[in-house]
Amino acid sequence: MSRIGKLPVKLADKTKATVSGRQVSFEGPKGKMVVQLPAKGVKVTVKGNEMVVEREDESREARSLHGLTRTLLANAAKGVSTGFERRLDIRGVGFRAEVKGKTVNLSLGYSHPVVFNLPEGVTAEVDKAPRTEDGLPTLGLTLRSADKEALGAAAVKIRALRPPEPYKGKGIKYSTEKIRRKEGKTGTT
Repeated sequence: MSRIGKLPVKLADKTKATVSGRQVSFEGPKGKMVVQLPAKGVKVTVKGNEMVVEREDESREARSLHGLTRTLLANAAKGVSTGFERRLDIRGVGFRAEVKGKTVNLSLGYSHPVVFNLPEGVTAEVDKAPRTEDGLPTLGLTLRSADKEALGAAAVKIRALRPPEPYKGKGIKYSTEKIRRKEGKTGTT
């Protein structure tokens, strides 16, 4: 039995979940989401403010989908009730970010500005003033969404625009990420 799959998914007070066929719909204060269930292997039942994921049989496919399906449903339930957040740090002299509607305009030391279009359901917010870390100005960019998958994909794409380099630490990194710094060249004597 899957240790994760057998745990019930708790629904928050203002969150509603309905099962219709092979899809589960969630509705809450942060929005609406629909999770598509696998074609076979698992079934979902809603009892009060809890959801239970059960296997239809003991096949290898059903066992492998049990915990995954429960985790996807738990992420959707949390997303529509409280939402998810991912912070990025933009480090470097002259590096800037500005949010205009559904786009983030970034100045990352290239000869041209970089325009990143946010996916549907993802919002961005930039800190008012940069802070200084290790002598480099650092600007915070916060991404928020009810969909954890879309949020993670957007954060990965923004980080890939200018990954952090190991010598000075310039670039875009997650706020929880630790960059392994290298020592620069030393002169010969």
